[in-house]
Amino acid sequence: MRIRYGFRMALDCANPTPATFAIDVHSSRHHDIIVQSPVFLRGGQRLLSGSMSLDMFGNVRRRLVLPVGRTEIEHHGVIHDAGVPDVVNVAARQSALDQLPEEVMPFLLGSRYCETDLLAGEAWSRFGSVPEGWARVQAICDFVHEYVAFGYAHADCTRSAAGVLKEKRGVCRDFAHLAIALSRAMNIPARYCTGYLGDIGIPRDPAPMDFSAWFEAYLDGRWYSFDARHNVPRIGRIVMARGRDATDVPIVCTFGPHQLTSFEVWTDEMIAGDSVAA
Repeated sequence: MRIRYGFRMALDCANPTPATFAIDVHSSRHHDIIVQSPVFLRGGQRLLSGSMSLDMFGNVRRRLVLPVGRTEIEHHGVIHDAGVPDVVNVAARQSALDQLPEEVMPFLLGSRYCETDLLAGEAWSRFGSVPEGWARVQAICDFVHEYVAFGYAHADCTRSAAGVLKEKRGVCRDFAHLAIALSRAMNIPARYCTGYLGDIGIPRDPAPMDFSAWFEAYLDGRWYSFDARHNVPRIGRIVMARGRDATDVPIVCTFGPHQLTSFEVWTDEMIAGDSVAA
């Protein structure tokens, strides 16, 4: 399967503003990219340039100083995808803590949006009797999916997992944060993911498309995708960034105020005869 993906956005700044971006497909999927455009960053009538590197999680990071006024950002491409739903392995076991690789250990700890210390009692009271492994992670997803009401109007960039549990509402990042915190509290490594998720193999959602958030749990020596918001295996996830929580993976992080003045995301399965030109 080939998937066409992309976005465009515009940011307004009143002053020159340093910024970082995680707007590229994750380095682990670079071998699947068929074609992609440059990342166009235009400030007024001039093309902006900045530095690019990989961070500790393998995310592609771009840095530059946004000029005064409006900066338009656009990127798109075509990627190969297996075209199958997320892997389901109900036999996947929970790894013993003393056998976990060192690089997995940070994903057991509390973080800015995932307060394992505050939610440990809740986690063990709800899921302590559920068999370890896949069944326990799925039980956490089932709970979060039913407990939290989704709505774009519920977005709040300061809300943490504990806040989601209290308020019972949120957007996809809130579903992921609560599921991650509960999983870590049960000694299951879990990491936050953000990227493209189109309506492939399901009825099209009439709401404007946005970037999506889900999480991955480490079971039986590998990472598996889970999605507490949708709570069904999906086709065509294109990960852009991974981290401990949303703190590590913002699409745009400015070190000063900015205003998002336009935003558009697209992710579509291509059909025979479609051009792959970027």
